[in-house]
Amino acid sequence: QVQLVESGGGLVQAGGSLRLSCTASGRVFSAYTMAWYRQAPGKQRELVASISVSNTNYVDSVKGRFTISRDNAKNTVYLQMNSLKPEDTGVYYCRILWTDYWGQGTQVTVSS
Repeated sequence: QVQLVESGGGLVQAGGSLRLSCTASGRVFSAYTMAWYRQAPGKQRELVASISVSNTNYVDSVKGRFTISRDNAKNTVYLQMNSLKPEDTGVYYCRILWTDYWGQGTQVTVSS
């Protein structure tokens, strides 16, 4: 059984920054492709960024502003979010890609 625990959400003004963290239990973290999703009010959940052993991918709307990274020694994946916009508001979830393992979500609110 794998558990994912997110932290780092909050309220920030437009143009500000936040860093989300997601820590996983389990012994083979380094082999997982990890992903961050978000769900805005009234919208479907969307994939924001993912990181495999050697590659990162981003949705176009966050390219140049968000950075996904991982620390395998800490079983943790991060999402550094800069130049935040009100449209980045939503609940952010981490996931082990292609599995049913999701975190509980952390709220990010960007005020204008």
